[in-house]
Order: sequence, then C-alpha cells, then structure tokens
Amino acid sequence: MRRQKLLLEPKGNPKKIRFVRLCQIAESFGFQTRKGSGSHRVFYRDDLWEILNFQNESGWAKAYQVRQFIKIIEKYKLQVD
Repeated sequence: MRRQKLLLEPKGNPKKIRFVRLCQIAESFGFQTRKGSGSHRVFYRDDLWEILNFQNESGWAKAYQVRQFIKIIEKYKLQVD
C-alpha cells in the first residue's frame, strides 16, 4: 500500500512535484544518489542497468523525468525499501 501512496504524488501531476520530494521518493525505492554537476542528480540501483537523471529547475522536477521515474518503477515492479 505504501508504494501506491508514494507514486500517487508524481503520477497525479508530474509537472507539479518538487525536485527535493522526487529525490526523497527515489531514495525510498532503493535508488542511490550520485551527485551530478550543477543542478543535476543521478540516481542508480545496483540491480538495474538504467539510471535516472533529475534536474532541478527553480525547485521543480522536470515532468518528463518524473514520467521516466514512474515508468521504471512500474516496469521493474520496484517496492519501497
């Protein structure tokens, strides 16, 4: 149930999710962060070959990156750690 609650926020409106909140949600799904340059953060999991790149734009996450995150969570049926 917790998985669905966490995904409701980004799924509901991918254009209106804060960058920091998206990073918190990604970490709760087991992603580790590797600091990117400037406003970018790169997230990865050891068991996946795909990486996620989040960009901070005036405190908001970019909508297409939010949709990529949701797609990976659903594709691999990832659970909250």
